[in-house]
Amino acid sequence: MCGELKNQRVAILATDGFESELTEPLEMLRRNGAEVDNISLHSGEIPGMQHREKGDKVRADIALDQAKADNDTALVLPRGAANVLRTDPCAVRFVRQFVDANKPIAATRRAPWTLIGTGRRMTSWVSFKTELTNAGAEWVDEEVVVDEGLVTSRKPDDLPAFCAKILEQFSRAGDSRLGEIGRPTQ
Repeated sequence: MCGELKNQRVAILATDGFESELTEPLEMLRRNGAEVDNISLHSGEIPGMQHREKGDKVRADIALDQAKADNDTALVLPRGAANVLRTDPCAVRFVRQFVDANKPIAATRRAPWTLIGTGRRMTSWVSFKTELTNAGAEWVDEEVVVDEGLVTSRKPDDLPAFCAKILEQFSRAGDSRLGEIGRPTQ
C-alpha cells in the first residue's frame, strides 16, 4: 500500500551540523512504520544546529565504517557537512552502493553535492547549482524534484513537499511489482 513503510529499513547518513532536514524526515519515516538506521562518521551523538546556534543532538546507531547498504531499502542525505561526506571515501562508497542498486535516495539542501556525477535531474540549495550542473546534473529550481527514485529539495521551507515525496518513493521500494525504482516492470 502506498505510504506504508512497514518492514522497510531506511538509512540516514548524517554529520555534525544537521538541522531540521534530518529530524523532520526521521520523524515522518518512523511515524509511517520504517525502521531507521542513523549512520554517521562516528557512533554516539551527532550535534545539530538551529540556524547559527547549537541545536538538538541525534544518536548515531552505526558508524559509517560499519554500515552496509544491503541492510537498507532507501537512503536519506540531510543537510549537514556535505563537503565532509563528498570527500570521505567511505561515505562516497556507501552512497554509490545505493545508486548502483537503484535504491531510492532523498537529499536536501547541500546534500545533493554527494550525488555529483549521477547525471540526474535534481535541485539543491541555489549556491550548488554550478557544481551540480558542471558535474552533469540537470539542475532545476523547484521545491522538490523526483528523478527515478532520487528525491531532492532546496531548503527547509520545502520539507513538507520533500517528506511527502520521500514517503511516496520509499513506499515503492518495497513494492515487488517494481523493477527499477519508480518504473513498473512489464
